[in-house]
Order: sequence, then C-alpha cells, then structure tokens
Amino acid sequence: MDLCGKLETDVQIKSPAKKFHEILHLSPHHMPNVTKNPKHHIRGCELHEGEWGKVGSVLNWTYFHGGKECVAKELIEAIDEEKNLITFKVTDGDILEHYKSFKFTMQCIPKKKGSVVHWTLEYEKQHDKIPESHESLLEFCVDVSKDLDAHLMEMDNN
Repeated sequence: MDLCGKLETDVQIKSPAKKFHEILHLSPHHMPNVTKNPKHHIRGCELHEGEWGKVGSVLNWTYFHGGKECVAKELIEAIDEEKNLITFKVTDGDILEHYKSFKFTMQCIPKKKGSVVHWTLEYEKQHDKIPESHESLLEFCVDVSKDLDAHLMEMDNN
C-alpha cells in the first residue's frame, strides 16, 4: 500500500474567482460565518503567528469533521494572487494523528460564467493501516467551497 498520495477535485461555482480567493487568503477568520453544513462546519480561525494573508503566517482552525470537533494548525506556505492560489501545510492537530504530512492547495480559476475551484490534497500516511479518510477531507473542501460560493452570491444579491 502506498503511504503517499494526492487527491484533486474541481468545484464549479458562480462567484468570481478573485472574491472567492480573497476570503481564504485575507479573511479566513470570516469562514465560521460562511459555512452552514453541520457535518463540515468551520467553527473558528485565529491568527497564531504572522499577519493575515501573508506567507509564513500560522492559522489555528477549529472545525467539525467526521462527527467530532477537530483542530488544525496550518502554515500558509504559498500565495499567488494572480493565479488565485493558496497552499496551507498542516503543522499540528487532529489530521496529523494519521498523517506524517498533509497539505491543502486551493486555486480558483475564472471562467466565462463563474469559476472553478481546484483543490489538491497531498499527504503521507503514518503507516499502511490508516484508513482512506482523506477522501472525506476532500468532501469537506467541496462542501466549504459550496458554502462560500452561496455566501458570496447572497452578498452580491443584497
């Protein structure tokens, strides 16, 4: 069994790519007001170190996943504002109980109508007995994307 892996998915959204990216890049602390799905809800995001929206900053996330409250400390590893891309590397928290490393990359690509959110999850399992739970983390990203899109569309309609 391979311990390293990579999962990718695309989520079609109606929101402009730049607006979508700006929330995760500059205002992730607003995400608890955005996510509505009780199965995949972000409960909090606090700045632990650095500055909001800067590479090298560390964020503390509290979220509900897999039927329980979870935490993650993530380093903002890369930001490309022109490509609407951000990469978070998990440095501490529940995810690392099962993984040696875990990284989330989100890129929002503008289209004629709306955008496509491209998620990439890269991981290395602690050992080969770890269940394939990373797929539920990809589902989490999809659900959060849909919630953020709905929130942005609601803001545009007001």
